[in-house]
Amino acid sequence: MLKILKYSFFDLMRSRWSYVYFAFYLLLGIVLLFLNNDLSKAVITLMNVIIILVPLIGTIFGVMYYYNSKEFTELLLAQPLKRSSIFLGQYLGVALSLSMSLILGLGIPFIFYGLFQSSAIWDFSLLLVTGTFLTFIFTALAFNMALSNENKIKGFGYAILLWLFFAIIYDGVFLMSLILFEDYPLDKLSLVGTMLNPIDLSRTLILLKLDISALLGYTGAIFKKFFGTNFGLITSLSMLSLWVILPVLRIVFKAKRKDF
Repeated sequence: MLKILKYSFFDLMRSRWSYVYFAFYLLLGIVLLFLNNDLSKAVITLMNVIIILVPLIGTIFGVMYYYNSKEFTELLLAQPLKRSSIFLGQYLGVALSLSMSLILGLGIPFIFYGLFQSSAIWDFSLLLVTGTFLTFIFTALAFNMALSNENKIKGFGYAILLWLFFAIIYDGVFLMSLILFEDYPLDKLSLVGTMLNPIDLSRTLILLKLDISALLGYTGAIFKKFFGTNFGLITSLSMLSLWVILPVLRIVFKAKRKDF
């Protein structure tokens, strides 16, 4: 698995799209710091970009890599190798290369700007941690969609639809549910509903860490009471980890039973 991971990782690092992805975040970080002297405000702006863009890129790269390397995968399957090692190696190679581009692309300009001497270092660290989690989550979901659909168009379409659901549709349905049942106590429902969406969970964690939960009103007070504690932070990170583990387990399960 490590050999396949190494091959996939370096294969993607040689890809021009990896350089484009890295250059985009590098340029974004430089421009934000040039226009704004406050690191905390720059982190807030980055949050709005990362929360939407990182899952989308992870989804697209995951699906594209699976279909583009399908012939090589079939060659590997003909060898005395475990299927789980092949697909986990490819998945980790994609997720790690994307995460590395994100961390280096944003980290380099912020470090040169004096991040280590700023109080915003913990906010920025949480931003990178949640961005890395989202990369691993949506890359795994993309691999699942590709494994479940031989047709490239269907696999790509379902993967984009899944991202669209978590990024936009889920929030609309969740908000309508809160409005319809506003006469009932919705504290626990709000917390559970947030944890069932990795994008919402990541956004809430960053907003509360930046101490701007007052903008969320009553809901913000509920989230602050739970997510603002150490127990809430550990629970949230555990949920994000679970969002990574479950799709990865399904990749292994699906790969072992799929007829190639």
